[in-house]
Amino acid sequence: MGLVLHVDGERWRAHLRATAEARDGLVPVVKGNGYGFGLARLARKSAWLGTDTVAVGTPFEVDDVATRFTGDILVLTPWRAFDADAVDLAHASRVIHTISGRDELDGLLAVNPNPRIVLERMTSMKRHGFTARGLRVAVDEVRAHPAIRLEGASFHLPLAPRAGNLAEAEALMTDVVAAGLGNGQVWVSHLGVSDVSALSTRYPDVRLRQRIGTELWLGDRDALTVRAHVLDRHPVERGEVFGYRGRTASREGTILVVSGGTSHGIGLEAPTGDASVRARASALARGGLDAAGLARSPFTIDGKPRYFAEPPHMQASMLFLPSGVAVPEIGEVVDVRVRHTATTFDRVEIS
Repeated sequence: MGLVLHVDGERWRAHLRATAEARDGLVPVVKGNGYGFGLARLARKSAWLGTDTVAVGTPFEVDDVATRFTGDILVLTPWRAFDADAVDLAHASRVIHTISGRDELDGLLAVNPNPRIVLERMTSMKRHGFTARGLRVAVDEVRAHPAIRLEGASFHLPLAPRAGNLAEAEALMTDVVAAGLGNGQVWVSHLGVSDVSALSTRYPDVRLRQRIGTELWLGDRDALTVRAHVLDRHPVERGEVFGYRGRTASREGTILVVSGGTSHGIGLEAPTGDASVRARASALARGGLDAAGLARSPFTIDGKPRYFAEPPHMQASMLFLPSGVAVPEIGEVVDVRVRHTATTFDRVEIS
């Protein structure tokens, strides 16, 4: 019994194929917790899709992917000297490093005289990358080292704003062409299908490599269902003590123990990126509930999300069901709404 991700295999595979067909030059992103599926499974599925390259987040993910995928592996995090030994030498020839600064290039050459690299241009994200001038200088320096295999330029665009990312991508492409990389590869992210089509029409000599993660693996949410098992149930009277912290029941009901706790990512919340008035109001409302000792859980029972009875434990959670709610039996399953990129499942079952 545990926290299980159930996958409608036929529907999920159909979505993967459709996305790959719509995204010429697809580079599946296989990083972190593998979007809930695990790195190994996504590496194998990338091979099934027929792609020649995948992207990982950090060099520490390379070895797990390389034993299950025989193509090239792009590391999205820029190369750093303190991570120079993260990749097994047996896989080094298949690794494409991201370079975002002059010092990185010099450091990489000191440990690898013939590396494969992409040069990252800074975007409005302001995370990593060269300025327009810095990109031109880096291209000149790379050309002074014939052993370097330059695999193109890279942009990591923000999640598409309301107006889309096409205008920024076009401006960045101008910098790429000015740097002398107008007939190679450009590795892009967060561009819609129509944006890529427009960019390809304007720059027909450039091969756009589309890094796709969430849209590929999690794009059809209806194919994915998360369920937890009911582990125990205990009726409580008002004022009765329960839990690690000796809380008292505010009214009559049931303490329901379900699988899924902090080790799975349950109850751990990343800051939201939504800055709307509605989102702020929701945050204030949640803060008021937290102050009153009430925190809504991701578990749905009898048609409604239920409150935690106390903070989640490591591998299980205690929920409070008020009197009158249909209480599931031990061994039954309940639906759970989670953020897949922040959740570790006990099992992934693909039909």
